[in-house]
Amino acid sequence: MKLLFLGDVVGRAGRDAVMKHAKPLRAKHALDAIIVNVDNAAGGFGVTADILRDFASAGVDVMTGGDHVFDQKDSLSLLGSQPALLRPHNFPPSTPGTGCKLFTLAGGKKILVLHLLGQVFHREYLDSPFASADAALAPYKLGANVDAIFVDFHAEATSEKQAMGVYLDGRVSAVIGSHTHVATADARILKNGTAYQTDAGMCGDTQGTVIGFDPKGPMQNFLQKFRKVRMEPGSGEGVIQGAMITLNDNGLGVSITPIQH
Repeated sequence: MKLLFLGDVVGRAGRDAVMKHAKPLRAKHALDAIIVNVDNAAGGFGVTADILRDFASAGVDVMTGGDHVFDQKDSLSLLGSQPALLRPHNFPPSTPGTGCKLFTLAGGKKILVLHLLGQVFHREYLDSPFASADAALAPYKLGANVDAIFVDFHAEATSEKQAMGVYLDGRVSAVIGSHTHVATADARILKNGTAYQTDAGMCGDTQGTVIGFDPKGPMQNFLQKFRKVRMEPGSGEGVIQGAMITLNDNGLGVSITPIQH
């Protein structure tokens, strides 16, 4: 089984890059599933119905959010009505949508996607992502009632992401980090067979930007300790960054390869 995960899509540059590369990559590598983090897809803040529709037409199977998934005015209705869109699972159960869902792919294989939000350095006060993962995974066993389990851990701290990888090693197919927009050089198969990378990077303008955004807003904040300039995504040509994962028949990792196009 082959999976592709693409890191946070930032604005139009990132959207255009996904639309350009998703279908060719699926055909070239015979991908079973494409999962994309869309937390910053709509002008840098959340996602809209039009973007979800465009990505679905490009062959994206699952779209994960993060701390910005509620930023658009129609976010709550989208989370309640769009089956391919996930919000972090460790929000309260009363929150619209879900962060853990079983998908049946075109070839009949079943993949569970679990989306979690970290606690370190985040303003949200949520349930422990570790306890939430335990509860979500309890009904599933790799190679038995599910072919693959993919975890998008949207977190700030590298230590928390690595801890989640170790915690779930052998229980899930892959733990890949998102949120920090900078691809890390630690893609590997952990000792019990889980594919892991601390952060997959981002899809968007990487040239002359600060994590995909025009420098004016971040620079004002860093240099003058306030920000009155609106954060705007970079407008140059975008790239996609992510990870391609190959699994064995038991749903564990054979290889993980970082990609950039």
